[in-house]
Amino acid sequence: MKNLTGQFLISAEKLSQCPEYVLPEFPLLGRSNVGKSSFINALANNKKLAKTSNTPGKTRLINFFNFSDKFTIADLPGYGYAKISKETQNRWQKNLEEYLLNRKQICTLVQLIDSRHDVQKNDIQMREWVNAHNIPIITIATKIDYVPKSKVLNVVSNIKKQFGGIVLPFSAVDNRYNEEIFNTLFEIMNK
Repeated sequence: MKNLTGQFLISAEKLSQCPEYVLPEFPLLGRSNVGKSSFINALANNKKLAKTSNTPGKTRLINFFNFSDKFTIADLPGYGYAKISKETQNRWQKNLEEYLLNRKQICTLVQLIDSRHDVQKNDIQMREWVNAHNIPIITIATKIDYVPKSKVLNVVSNIKKQFGGIVLPFSAVDNRYNEEIFNTLFEIMNK
């Protein structure tokens, strides 16, 4: 799987602007600064593919990335902290709900959780919304390299207790979990 290359396709504000193709799509959900861009860059083995930022709320559109014509990842604006108006937040929410509920290419959602902290209230609210709409989802525990090695299994099992389903660790530093993540995505696609 290490030879998959990622390529930026297009940015879209709403469903009607999303690209037309038949590839399975994995939208990334997560709080601002959870590491969505770093996740994309690590899987693509290209540190410059998705723009990373220390400022929360930089991703304002749905950004689509093609992985070797096997699948796409859609990087969604982060929920939680972002210095934007209520009006803009409401527009984002409406556009994202429309996208998540009506985009036929969506295979499974991928919710990223910062493994350095307890699961946050807005992570739980997002998961409740996803579950209420019966959308398939897996969880990635990001920034696992900041967690002492002896505690990695605890962190993953705590997230699993709260959310159930598949929970995978991820490190943007050394990519040691990428193979397992790719294998899981391909298993989901081939169901």
